[in-house]
Amino acid sequence: MTTAMTSKFFLITLLLIVCGQPALAFDIERADVRKFIDTMIEEHSYDRTTLTAALQMATAQQSILDAISKPAEKMLTWQAYRKIFLTEKRITAGAAFWQEHRDELQRISEDTGVSCEILVGIIGVETYFGRITGRYRVIDALATLAFDYPPRSKFFTRELEQYLLLVREEGMDAGKATGSYAGAMGAPQFMPSSYRAYAVDSSDDGKRDIWNNWADVIGSVANYFVAHGWKSDEDIVTQATLGPDWQGDLPKNTLKATETVKSLSDQGVMFSTSMPGDFASQLLTLEGTDDDEHWVGFHNFFVITRYNRSVMYALAVHQLGQEIALEVARDES
Repeated sequence: MTTAMTSKFFLITLLLIVCGQPALAFDIERADVRKFIDTMIEEHSYDRTTLTAALQMATAQQSILDAISKPAEKMLTWQAYRKIFLTEKRITAGAAFWQEHRDELQRISEDTGVSCEILVGIIGVETYFGRITGRYRVIDALATLAFDYPPRSKFFTRELEQYLLLVREEGMDAGKATGSYAGAMGAPQFMPSSYRAYAVDSSDDGKRDIWNNWADVIGSVANYFVAHGWKSDEDIVTQATLGPDWQGDLPKNTLKATETVKSLSDQGVMFSTSMPGDFASQLLTLEGTDDDEHWVGFHNFFVITRYNRSVMYALAVHQLGQEIALEVARDES
C-alpha cells in the first residue's frame, strides 16, 4: 500500500470512528423497497418517478436504530423522567409561551374543552415550546425504521406510506421536513398518520402548519384530544395513599381504567376527587425519590396516554401544565 493510500485509509477510518457509521442510501431494488413502491402505486396511484426519487434521497442511519431501542419511558425511573421536564427553566418558558399565545390558547380551549394547562403541557414536554423539534429528516427516520427495524417494521411502513401521502396532499418537499428519530414532526410531534387525521387550520390561512403557525399547533393538539374522547371539566389524576384496609399486591400500571372511584375506595385506596362513585378510575404506582408514589388516574388521564403510550408521560404533561398555570397566576398577581 502506498503512502498516499495509507493516509487515505487512515483518514476514512478516523472519520468512521469520530462520526460513526456513514448514512447509506436505500437500494430501491431491495425486495422490500420494491414491494412498498408497487403497493403505493397500486393502492394510491402514486407517481412512480416521484416516489422513486423520494426514496432514493432517504438514507439509513444507525443512530436512529440506536435511539429507538432505548426510549426514556422504559429506561428511566419516574423521578429521573420527571426531572427532565419539571425544571424551573421549562416552567418559566411555558409561562412566557402562555402569555405570548394567550388569545389562541383561550379561544381554542373554550371551543374544544381541552384546558390551557394540558395544551401547554403537551407542547412543553414534546418540544420545549418549539425549541427541540428533532434534527432527523422525516424521510430518513421512517425509511430506516420501516426497512431496517424488523420489530416495528409494519408500523413504520404504514407511517412512511402516510408521510408520502401527506407530502403529495400538502405539496411538501419530501426531503425537507425534519422531526424526531421516530419521524414525529413539528411542535406537537405528530406522526404522519396523526398529521393527516388531526392537524387543523386554526388560523384560517388555508394551510395546516405545525412547524411555524402556533394557532395551528395549539388547535391540532386540542383536536387530537377531542378526537380521542377528552371530556371537559373532569378530574385528570390525583395523588393517593394506601390505607390500612389495603391488602394484596399492587396492580401493574395499565393504560386504561379498570376500576371505579368506589371500588378503589372499598379496597383501601385513599384519595380525593369530585368524580362520582361509578366513575372509571385506576390505581397507578411510580418509583419516587424515597418510596413508591401512588396515583389514581381518571378518564382524561388515559386520553393523554393516547398521545404517548406512557403513564410517566401523561403525569409529566399534567404536572408541567399545572406548574406553568401557577407561574402565570403568580406573574399576574
